[in-house]
Amino acid sequence: MNRLSSRLQEALERWGVLIAFAILFAISSFKQGFDFVNPENFRALLNSNAPVGILAVGMTLVIVSGGIDLSVGSMVVLAAALGTTAMNAQIAGESSELNAVLIGGAVTIAAGIAAGCINGALIVFGRIAPFIATLGGLAAFRSMSLAIADAGEIRSQSATLFSALGRGGIPIPGLENAAGKPLTISFSTVIFLVVAVVAQWFLSRARFGRHLIAVGANETAARYSGLSISWIRFRVYAIMGLLAGIAALVQSSRMNSVSTSQLGLGSELDAIAAVVIGGTSLQGGFGRVWGTVVGVLILGMITNMLTISGVSPYWQGAIKGAVIVLAVLVQRPSRS
Repeated sequence: MNRLSSRLQEALERWGVLIAFAILFAISSFKQGFDFVNPENFRALLNSNAPVGILAVGMTLVIVSGGIDLSVGSMVVLAAALGTTAMNAQIAGESSELNAVLIGGAVTIAAGIAAGCINGALIVFGRIAPFIATLGGLAAFRSMSLAIADAGEIRSQSATLFSALGRGGIPIPGLENAAGKPLTISFSTVIFLVVAVVAQWFLSRARFGRHLIAVGANETAARYSGLSISWIRFRVYAIMGLLAGIAALVQSSRMNSVSTSQLGLGSELDAIAAVVIGGTSLQGGFGRVWGTVVGVLILGMITNMLTISGVSPYWQGAIKGAVIVLAVLVQRPSRS
């Protein structure tokens, strides 16, 4: 009996996220029928969750290293606000739209990296606990973005080019939408999938990924092995900032504007939820990016099911919270 229980627990730890995905997929297909299995619905599901997915991939790396980042949502809005402001300034200065969009995009990503480096510096050189350092960033970065726009909205002055990044896509051969036009996979989804593949390769194949796992599993042993703990931790927060900048670019281009009070709000919780559901240990030392990707899809399906079922938005957070706790309980016994 104990052996059977142990094997069941091992199976749940290894494949639990896929089992949960299959169950939710079956329930959604039964309740919604063709409306759910329609390729256009999957395109919308991936597109709407791509920014959170990009953040969740970075959060996976941070948590594997034994850290946490509560500031990612605020990094997104600050990077987007700075980038869109820079783009509008270039357009107002009669720069070409292409140059303005390129400069705005570069500023957005650079701002994300800078914010990530600030977090990393506070944690590594200031010796502040990641929870406290990034909690400060959560408040400070959001406050900066509110100050930039007086708590208002920054509208893009780009006529078409900037919004094309968020709303355009690559046609999928042989598939059409309800209007008879070619179905496309959005650029934001492509970016999300590319980021996930690269991060999974880094985590499982690259030296830096192995170093992250070693630091998260046993920092003392990693230090005795000659690893530069400070440099590894600093880099992972810089990478988190880079991905926050990319998510900011994707999200602001899709909306063609930046709401400094709403953009990125709660994204850190969704990112952490996807990581936990995907099977990454909150204690560090173990993680898988592909599980995080499935976790993002599970969260998207849960939101979709709750919305269609008429569940009040005020209760949706409670249900998501229950899912997170359940995911932690499933992985707790052998890695506690």
